[in-house]
Amino acid sequence: ARFSGQVASHPPWSIELRWQEIEYIGGTSTSTTKKGKIGAVRMAVEEEGLRIFQSVKIKIGEAKNIPPYPGPNKMRDCYCTVNLDQEEVFRTKIIEKSLSPFYGEDFYCEIPRSFRHLSFYLFDRDVFRRDSSIGKVAVKKEDLQKYHGKDTWFQLQHVSADSEVQGKVHLEMRLSEVITDSGAICHKLATRVLECQGLPIVNGQCDPYATVSLLGPSRNEAKKTKVKRKTNNPQFEEVFYFEVTRPLSYTRRQFDVEEEDVDKLALRVDLWNASNLKFGDEFLGEVRIPLKVLGQSGSHDAWYFLQPRDNGSKSVKLDELGSLRLNIVYTEDHVFPSEYYSPLRDLLLRSASVEPVSASTANILGEVCREKQEAAIPLVRLFLHYGKIVPFLSAIANAEVNRTQDPNTIFRGNSLTSKCIDETMKLAGMHYLQVTLKPIIDEICAEHKPCEIDPVKLKESENLETNRENLRQYVDRIFTVITKSGVSCPTVMCDIFFSLRESAATRFQVDQDVRYTAVSSFIFLRFFAPAILSPNLFHLRPHHPDPCTSRTLTLISKTIQTLGSLAKSKSANFKESYMAAFYDYFNEQKYADAVKNFLDLISSSGRWDQKSIETPIMLKEGFMIKRAQGRNRFGRKNFKKRWFRLTNHEFTYHKTKGNSKGEAALCSIPIENILAVERLEEESFKMKNMFQVIQPERVLYIQANNCVEARDWIDILTKVSQCNRKRLSTYHPSAYLNSHWLCCKLSADTAPGCTPCTGGLPANIQLDVDGDRETERIYSLYSTYMSKLVKMQEACGSKSVYDGPEQEEYSSFVIDDPQETYKTLKLIISAVQSLEQEHTQYKRDKFKKTKYGSQEHPIGDKGFQCYIPQQSESSTYSI
Repeated sequence: ARFSGQVASHPPWSIELRWQEIEYIGGTSTSTTKKGKIGAVRMAVEEEGLRIFQSVKIKIGEAKNIPPYPGPNKMRDCYCTVNLDQEEVFRTKIIEKSLSPFYGEDFYCEIPRSFRHLSFYLFDRDVFRRDSSIGKVAVKKEDLQKYHGKDTWFQLQHVSADSEVQGKVHLEMRLSEVITDSGAICHKLATRVLECQGLPIVNGQCDPYATVSLLGPSRNEAKKTKVKRKTNNPQFEEVFYFEVTRPLSYTRRQFDVEEEDVDKLALRVDLWNASNLKFGDEFLGEVRIPLKVLGQSGSHDAWYFLQPRDNGSKSVKLDELGSLRLNIVYTEDHVFPSEYYSPLRDLLLRSASVEPVSASTANILGEVCREKQEAAIPLVRLFLHYGKIVPFLSAIANAEVNRTQDPNTIFRGNSLTSKCIDETMKLAGMHYLQVTLKPIIDEICAEHKPCEIDPVKLKESENLETNRENLRQYVDRIFTVITKSGVSCPTVMCDIFFSLRESAATRFQVDQDVRYTAVSSFIFLRFFAPAILSPNLFHLRPHHPDPCTSRTLTLISKTIQTLGSLAKSKSANFKESYMAAFYDYFNEQKYADAVKNFLDLISSSGRWDQKSIETPIMLKEGFMIKRAQGRNRFGRKNFKKRWFRLTNHEFTYHKTKGNSKGEAALCSIPIENILAVERLEEESFKMKNMFQVIQPERVLYIQANNCVEARDWIDILTKVSQCNRKRLSTYHPSAYLNSHWLCCKLSADTAPGCTPCTGGLPANIQLDVDGDRETERIYSLYSTYMSKLVKMQEACGSKSVYDGPEQEEYSSFVIDDPQETYKTLKLIISAVQSLEQEHTQYKRDKFKKTKYGSQEHPIGDKGFQCYIPQQSESSTYSI
């Protein structure tokens, strides 16, 4: 039932409470919660039927002009971290002995929560393995679009404990007249500190409290809340009273003088972390509010972002700490319900059946986009999601083959076909790479064997013949692994290769090898060779390899690429004489035969059942904190740091990282015993980033290091266990403590879940695609390049009425059938304009409903402007 009412407390204060029931899909819970709490959780996922997704892609380039180390050895060992506010989500490798470290590392993640700043910290590790910060770059969320997709040098700023703040606080203030016992009238300020959200975790813990001070020309009164233990979202609900005007006189004149002083006063709220360390409590942020905000109403209720403390520190020269080169691509997708996208989605999915395919909706997207890659990514994901990727790629590949004049240049350009097949292989073939290349790549990175065969680059301590033999063994092993992996090649890739082979063989019937080169130009040139060259980009390694290992992988990649090309003259493929000499090792017919057998197998039209792989393949590993299983008592000893390993056979944890290979695991969970993997509510143990692995007999509770890592573990564990026959449909979102489930209060530990499990994912761990989100991205591209769509319409008209040399301004478009292309363009523009109107209406409604100072838009968020456009103004706004 719902209850609404007012509860009176000490005057002049009155507190209004509203309660609402929580309704679960799997049943109705009797628990209640304060209004707004559930709404805040849902806002992050769904907003009036509209879903919001955030993602960021970052390239960390290099740093320069870093100040030297203050000692005899001036060099530094530096690494860089990526942080959402103050939560670290990625760390580069350490570049040793350099004041201009080059990283060249890429990082992509879906952002699972709201944030204010995307921050980058540069650290130095000294000889005692202690890390100290050199400087930071902090970009506000609303400023990210300024640097979208651009290589930018950012000046490093000083890192100060007083400036490292995050989170927000909810305050209420009321100024009231109070009659004292003597009959005098005075003003008192009642300040209520309700709650905070998103406070930082300091040294692994957060025990916050607040101090409230009334500041003025001749006063500085301070009061303090209770300390809230083990939470970064504390609920204080405490009220403090301050005398604002004193009853010095009953005369009106004297009262006026005292009343004017109110505008000179300000309220300051400081947040602190109660620390047991000798250095004192840590500052978490502050808010300063002038009392003039009370206005005529005498009351004020708002959320505030915490601000850094102004400690009057000395100004620092911008160039003093050096600079960092970054390329940031931040994307925020606002996705409507599926029916909104039906017209555009239907046009896209019909692309494979349009004659000619150059007049199709998908192909036109590739024509108008500046880079083929930006069109290929959402197109491939959309067609994969709806199971139409093979006919679409077959159609555009066949059209490209028919336009190709020389079989030696087949699929060598950066066309829409090439980019789409590249993207399909990355999505569908990532697990295939894990199975084939990851074990040997890990071994190469761990062994550090010298493999340099260029006499000019050879070190004095190295032997050329020994290096050649090391390199030959690596190439031989990788070549064997690849050519014997045909049975593991994903079916969708095999179907695409079959189509490529047939199109090429039909077009160039005289050339007998074209059926092989059409396939090898993708599987070797664009799949295996790049994965060997840059294993970090294909998720085979966490970081870019060190220079020595990177050189080894470059030599291996070159050789594998040449072996797979089946070129007539092998030595002619190498500009370097030492590579041509090395290739003589492999100048035997057995290597060419092995390549052809492999290409025949993966381009066969027949389907086969994938054989189970006997050798376990390591999918993910790392340190996390787990709670002891089977205990009811809550205590710190129950939580221990362990090394976790996930293979395609089992999920295990070990006491240390070293024990994970030799000694038996402390716990081993077969993949078939994982019934569900879900997030665990923070309130269960007052700990963030927790998830649960549900087994038949018990539940394993685990805490990841950050929100992105928690999401990664949940995703991969869910995906590898997706085909388990006994997977659960419901689960308990909270823990089982003190003989009952915290979520539904049931006492039986075997009670069925009270909440539906998250939606099932495809068994193939690479094909988790949201079709509506990809259609929204395609709409955004069409909207961005609307002027090109209009120009393409003009080109169709020009080509229809003018049968002469093509005008230069229209020469960039491929138009085989002007009439059919014009019809498609008209339908595209209509669908895009319809979606544009929906977005415009949503933004207008959003502005009207949003209140500055609300929980969603706290005061201090400069990115939000309380502005509602007039109807006569432009229909495009930014929120």
